[in-house]
Amino acid sequence: MRWILSIPLFAYLLIAASFVMLSGPADQSMLNIIVHELVLPSGREMVLTVSDIFIISTFFVLYIEVFKATRVSTGTQIEHALSLLVFVVALYLFMTNTRLGNVTFLIIMVAALMDVVIGFTVTISTAKRDLNLGG
Repeated sequence: MRWILSIPLFAYLLIAASFVMLSGPADQSMLNIIVHELVLPSGREMVLTVSDIFIISTFFVLYIEVFKATRVSTGTQIEHALSLLVFVVALYLFMTNTRLGNVTFLIIMVAALMDVVIGFTVTISTAKRDLNLGG
């Protein structure tokens, strides 16, 4: 059961985004479906689409992944490797699939890259600090 926590949340987000973007007719984007309409106190109407939900979810997932990166455990390297694998898969899908070549998927992919970079940076910084304290 512990291995499930090692799987980056971006993997689940990419699977969900790919499923939504690849479903439906080829000439119609499922990302533009309106999920909710809200009238702000200013009187302006705000429309929330499926694309907006994915982008907002990306920020929440990135926050959780950064928080996970601050933990030091024996499986940290495996988690970083899996994060890198998720990014590589996302990059491949973005570059090769026309229906995934959109701004929403690009934002998710860049956030997955940031997860990899932040994870390695936090791990290296922690290792340097631990090395300085030990010596």
